[in-house]
Amino acid sequence: MIGRVVFGILLCSLVAVAVPFSRSVAERPVLVKLGVLPAAEPLKMISGDQRYLLAQCAVVKVLFYYGTLVEKFQQKIALQPEYGNMFGTLQTAVVLDPWNADAYYFTQAAFTWELGKVDEVNRMLEYGMKSRTWDYQLPFFAGFNAAYFKKDYANAARYFQQAARLRPDPLLTNLSSRYFYESGESRLGLAFLDYMQRHATDSKVIRLYQLRKQALLAVMELQQACDRYAARFGHLPEKISDLVAAGLVERVPADPYGGSFYIDDKGKIRSTSKFAFAPQTAWPEKTTPKEMHP
Repeated sequence: MIGRVVFGILLCSLVAVAVPFSRSVAERPVLVKLGVLPAAEPLKMISGDQRYLLAQCAVVKVLFYYGTLVEKFQQKIALQPEYGNMFGTLQTAVVLDPWNADAYYFTQAAFTWELGKVDEVNRMLEYGMKSRTWDYQLPFFAGFNAAYFKKDYANAARYFQQAARLRPDPLLTNLSSRYFYESGESRLGLAFLDYMQRHATDSKVIRLYQLRKQALLAVMELQQACDRYAARFGHLPEKISDLVAAGLVERVPADPYGGSFYIDDKGKIRSTSKFAFAPQTAWPEKTTPKEMHP
């Protein structure tokens, strides 16, 4: 009898302690779970050859923490994300291991769209480019950030140029030349396209580069004429045909993408095609509308 009473008292005591403890663990702030790493340089010296493992552990810790935030959000539990702590942990990780791809890719995904930390992210990507010299995605990310978020087309063009040299993809090359054009550096874009065309082996890619070069040459011819018109008459031409009437060009060159050139309110030559094929004109090679609709 006495034994049963003692057992009952112990059981009640266990429940009285275990339930609040479990609730406390479940409701513990997420910040506690993330923790803070020591400064990067001392940690690098102390960890020696184990710094790569330590870097990966730090990255995994951030990923797990972020996953917990998402899980809580789906459960409609509002938590204040420790973005600064997350970013600091990832910075430490890349100092420990500058080749760690996960750190850069996650930083690009998590800190640009929602937080707008574009300058900070691009600085980290620049840091990574010094080590991951073969990875075209780092300059690709940086170029996208510069163009989309910062409207910094000159830097965007150079980032995409670097990406295209690492991976000879026509998309990257055309993005680079487009942003050279947007930044007023069409000659650089033309030189880059010429370089990529000479090193391309696929005939379709070569034709694609050729079209882009024709478009840039036409823009350069018209832009120079437009600038001379403004210098001669003291104002911008109202329409593109004014350049022909003034004798500055013999004729308006054709846009190889099928659009029409015009002059915007800042005196920049543009095309209605935006130097891209319209969907209805982009037929597959050797396929005609008749063959598709007999």
